[in-house]
Amino acid sequence: MIALLLVPLLLPCAAPALARRVLDRCPPVAALWTLTVSALLLAGGSVAALGTLALTGLLRIPAFAALGELVHPLRTPSERLVLPIAALAAGLLVLAALTLGTSLVRQAAGLRTARAQADRRPAAGDLCVVDSPRPDAYALPGRPHRIVVTTAMLRSLDASEREALFAHERAHNSGGHHYFLATAELAAHCHPALRPVREAIRLAAERAADEAAATAVGDRHLTARAIARAALATTGQDTVRPTVTPAATTGPVPRRVAALLAPARHARAVPWIAALLATCAVLSCATAATGAFRVHEDIEIAQGEAAD
Repeated sequence: MIALLLVPLLLPCAAPALARRVLDRCPPVAALWTLTVSALLLAGGSVAALGTLALTGLLRIPAFAALGELVHPLRTPSERLVLPIAALAAGLLVLAALTLGTSLVRQAAGLRTARAQADRRPAAGDLCVVDSPRPDAYALPGRPHRIVVTTAMLRSLDASEREALFAHERAHNSGGHHYFLATAELAAHCHPALRPVREAIRLAAERAADEAAATAVGDRHLTARAIARAALATTGQDTVRPTVTPAATTGPVPRRVAALLAPARHARAVPWIAALLATCAVLSCATAATGAFRVHEDIEIAQGEAAD
């Protein structure tokens, strides 16, 4: 049983390498969905496995066994093996909860600040201009959606480049990319191997918005130039916006510009690498569920509710 529950904890270690290949092989929107759903499933499998391991160890302790109404000892390997593994699993769960809680508080505070700042400014449609010497532009989630841009950023671009930048940020809002980024943030706190996948999801979201902006303005080269100039304007500048607010200047900009200068990649049959990543994610959840079900059966036997 313990060996089975280790599978969901090991499978996420393969995700970073697979995620990089998915970005290279899939169209941006397909890559975004594949990476995000896979990261969520891998995170869920690892958390379920850790929780099951921690529960197994707790029920070996007499006080918790009494709370669980166990009339027989829980059938597990030796305590010398189970208790240290259970203690480690419980510690990892507590650490993940603490780091996730800290991130949620920080992100929520940043979003409240950004929303309050945007609400104090008159908006022209969905565009909100903030008077600031720091170049910045980002898509602000919430109702109503806003595109926040500073006066310094507006001065850094010409009229056509501004339209491309606005189209990029509108694509973030219309595509609900903040939900993908929030999911990536959640997964990254559930398993350390999923942190590089979080960065891949962020890049996929930016690439999806790049392609949508290029389609909206009808010029891939103009979109590439706008993104490059906006990124150059923010070089050396510290941004204070939350990481769940997508922005055109984030991620590996040279790689994004090179992709825009190349022909658009159209959807085709699902690449084998995306299918492999999805298979790992499903296998993670399946093994975690199987392990949890077996522990549940053992608990019922220990409670005298089922025959051995």
